Amino acid sequence: MKTLYLIRHAKSDWANITLADIDRPLNTRGYTDAHTMSELAKSKKMVPDDIITSPAIRAITTALIFARNCNFNASRIRIEPLLYHSNTQNYLDIISETNSKTEVLFLFAHNPVISDCANSLLKTKMDEMPTCGIVGITSNCDDWETFVNADCKLILFDFPNNH
Repeated sequence: MKTLYLIRHAKSDWANITLADIDRPLNTRGYTDAHTMSELAKSKKMVPDDIITSPAIRAITTALIFARNCNFNASRIRIEPLLYHSNTQNYLDIISETNSKTEVLFLFAHNPVISDCANSLLKTKMDEMPTCGIVGITSNCDDWETFVNADCKLILFDFPNNH
């Protein structure tokens, strides 16, 4: 059984308009939301075997907060450039190339592609994920290459405004 948690980065700060998009940090609400949602993940026993994140500062920071609150060694977070300014196929390729020993994968990235990826895996049309939203998807398969083409099931759709 494989379980994927697609997590959109928390709310970013637009105060410094001179920063490049990739360098935008989280704002105060973003930090609060990341802690809220990562504590929720911990309470639901969502423990990652691996974490992959976009190289954007807001995504890395969100991933680090989740790692700390879910007792995941932050030095093992994989930064994947293809998760930034990308497309659904790149996301699916990254997921399919994940080590088969990984049972639970957290992937931190951006809209609209992260929502499109969830819709592709679930073969459905759900609304766009809010910032720091989590979509949990599972399938009874042995490897991630099979997962991206499997009959996947939605097990969680949650976001900060629910809490």
